[in-house]
Amino acid sequence: MAEKTEGHGAPDYRAGFAVLVGRPNAGKSTLTNALVGQKVAITSAKPQTTRHTIRGIVHREDGQLILVDTPGLHRPRTLLGQRLNDLVAETLSEVDAIGFCIPANERIGPGDKYIANQLAAVPRKPIVALVTKADLVDRAQLTEQLLAVDALGREVLGGEGWADVVPVSGQDGYQVSTVADVLIGHMPPSPPLYPDGELTDEPEAVMVAELIREAALEGVRDELPHSLAVVVEEIVPREGRSEDNPLLDVRVNLFVERPSQKAIIIGKGGARLREVGTAARRGIEALLGTRIYLDLHVKVAKDWQRDPKQLGRLGF
Repeated sequence: MAEKTEGHGAPDYRAGFAVLVGRPNAGKSTLTNALVGQKVAITSAKPQTTRHTIRGIVHREDGQLILVDTPGLHRPRTLLGQRLNDLVAETLSEVDAIGFCIPANERIGPGDKYIANQLAAVPRKPIVALVTKADLVDRAQLTEQLLAVDALGREVLGGEGWADVVPVSGQDGYQVSTVADVLIGHMPPSPPLYPDGELTDEPEAVMVAELIREAALEGVRDELPHSLAVVVEEIVPREGRSEDNPLLDVRVNLFVERPSQKAIIIGKGGARLREVGTAARRGIEALLGTRIYLDLHVKVAKDWQRDPKQLGRLGF
């Protein structure tokens, strides 16, 4: 995963990797952002929008928690779905602890049970059940869900069930620090794995692509989430600019599967694409710390999700 860096921390300092899993829209990305303290993973109400393993790093006096955010585990329907599931299985085998996110405001369903059974097959990993979105229910409902989640753990894992059960709300910050304490408690004794101040080790281009993807998906309610791939072609300094007035040229291709989807993204007279550019530019400038010129192009790559060659080219 990561090379250990020099630095000792306290004698009982712990550091390691944790992953948050759960069905789509279970609050994984919101919780990641709350734990890290800034926006790292993209948040969207649509399933499968977190395509890349984005790590957020939680720095504490007593330890360091590196969060690996994976796509949701789901029953695969396409080659892309299968690849995403393989990625999740691989990630689960490499981390030190797993946080299983189950929303407080929805009854435990087949999707949760499917994931619980997948997790039960991961050998000897502490699994912490995180009952997310606690801000959306009253105390009685929360208690009822905590009992149901506890029962699910005993049923699929046997014995005592989950290593811990913690109610949390990434939205309003309720118990976020408790989640960090609990997960760090399950990390192995180790010096810090990353220098202080680093929040994510994703290359900038990947985070730029995620910001554009999030802006492009905003308000589009049909099948676009699965069909949209964003590839950052280049991020280069504009030539001839003075040092005190730099500008970065960011050239990006958005790939969809059908001409009708291209029309949705571009919008009437290019209006929607301009909105996407404006929304994404703000986040990218904050991320890169400088002004940018964002050059967006929408292209059709027919049925790319089912084509191994195109999947490889688009980075999956």
